[in-house]
Amino acid sequence: MAEPQSDKTPTLSEHYHLKEKEKPDAGTKSVEVKEVEKPVNAASDEVLETAPADFRFPTTNQTRHCFTRYIEYHRCIAAKGEGAAECDKFSKYYRALCPGEWVDRWNEQRENGTFPGPL
Repeated sequence: MAEPQSDKTPTLSEHYHLKEKEKPDAGTKSVEVKEVEKPVNAASDEVLETAPADFRFPTTNQTRHCFTRYIEYHRCIAAKGEGAAECDKFSKYYRALCPGEWVDRWNEQRENGTFPGPL
């Protein structure tokens, strides 16, 4: 029969907990960490951020969220006029969420009067 092992193997949490308690050796070198600057896009100064979480779209599939933000942007433009600052956020949101091909197709459909959404 096999005898029980006398040396207990530490669990994963115990293993990491032990590593946290260990102090670095005197012979180790300290490493200086430098902050890296984000590259600036020369073509545009606009920072494209993703849209904030929206409780209306809780699933991973963000197709409906993209379409809704596109419609919200164009409704805002229609209500407040071209170049309204209040509408810029909706523009950033749909551009962050929607594939460019979709936006191009929707713009063509709006120009032709065949856009399926409620503008």
